[in-house]
Amino acid sequence: MSQRPTETGALVSTGRIPVVVQAPDPISLAGVRSLLGQQPVIDLLDDVEAGPGTVAVVVNETPDESTLSQLRRPVRGDGVRAVLVVGVIREAELLDVIECGVGSIVWRHEATAHRLVQAVLAASRGDGDLPADLLGRLITQVGSLQRSAAGHSGVPLSGLVPREVDVLRLVAEGMDTGEIASKLSYSERTVKNVMHGLTNRLHLRNRAHAVAYALREGYL
Repeated sequence: MSQRPTETGALVSTGRIPVVVQAPDPISLAGVRSLLGQQPVIDLLDDVEAGPGTVAVVVNETPDESTLSQLRRPVRGDGVRAVLVVGVIREAELLDVIECGVGSIVWRHEATAHRLVQAVLAASRGDGDLPADLLGRLITQVGSLQRSAAGHSGVPLSGLVPREVDVLRLVAEGMDTGEIASKLSYSERTVKNVMHGLTNRLHLRNRAHAVAYALREGYL
């Protein structure tokens, strides 16, 4: 949540999510800032104010090298998460985007205020929010990589325990934390702890990266 100084200089929580917008042209920048600036849950900041807990909304038509560099920069910061708003993603670029730490992607033609806020909220929680067609493409692409490497080893690499696999299988099906908890008869806290534990242990950036890892290693 964002913090603002009081008259005495003390910081108090505003209860809103701090967001910065990065775009290659002034029209896109102004448009996205206008949509987000009207939302009561959003605290719109300038780039220089980005800090822990900030969500960076990165806008471009395609995730070119400049965009990937922008995406890597917030992830290297302390607790800054990224949302990508993009028109087209080619097959060769999808894993690059995921491995930059992006868990939330919005198609430009679907970038309404409601959809952008949904993605920002998911990113701030560390959840994934991929369009259904992109999730399918990610699963297909990583599955192809997995099959091409199948001859190197007959067993998956160590790393995931059965409970983590159960959770990731449901993440891959598009379920959120509450739905996973209900399906597995866990508490939501348990599901969050499972995801936090495996992503930290295996140095994975978010849910989408964890699903890609599990697919690549043959768990799903």
